[in-house]
Amino acid sequence: MELKIANSWKNILHNEFEKSYFKDLTNFVKEEYGKHQCFPDEKDIFGAFDFCSVAALKVVIIGQDPYHDENQANGLCFSVKEGIKHPPSLKNIFKEIAIDLDQEISHNGNLERWASQGVLLLNATLTVRAHEAGSHQNKGWEKFTDAVITKISNEKENVVFLLWGKFAEGKIKLIDTSKHCILTAPHPSPLGAWRGWFGSKHFSKTNVFLKKIGAESISW
Repeated sequence: MELKIANSWKNILHNEFEKSYFKDLTNFVKEEYGKHQCFPDEKDIFGAFDFCSVAALKVVIIGQDPYHDENQANGLCFSVKEGIKHPPSLKNIFKEIAIDLDQEISHNGNLERWASQGVLLLNATLTVRAHEAGSHQNKGWEKFTDAVITKISNEKENVVFLLWGKFAEGKIKLIDTSKHCILTAPHPSPLGAWRGWFGSKHFSKTNVFLKKIGAESISW
């Protein structure tokens, strides 16, 4: 097993791959995938980066942990493979899009279509053991994905960061708020959706900002 990331990201993150924590993380992930069923598939661990290059990046959405049941996780936060039943948070995301943009609720839970338009769907932890939520937390992934957010903040301008829930909002400290657009809302899970997720209008607000800076809007 080899952890491989798209070349555009390798170019700006190469220092991270040489650090001792990442080497320890790689060994841990290899051992876990060798001994246990883990998600996503090995080829999809860096899926968020495969579909969204550094140059194309416009929007960052931060999740926490991959889905841990069969055929769900595909390397993109909140996303599931096509044809798979939508988890509750994804259902609420699609409901808010439908309300916000006055369009039909999507039946396709695979968000690769967003990623290919420049949306980085980044989980803080990129792997998980099957049916054991949070089982790969605090093994080094968070350090790596924090470095990703910091690099984006430093290297890019006018990126829209969509931070949903307290965990994601905690990443504000890594972002230069003077040169990026930060939108916060409660998490779209059933627990937080009725406390301000519905009506947050993050999808239309993102497109208004992108239009203002002369960038193409996202087809949500």
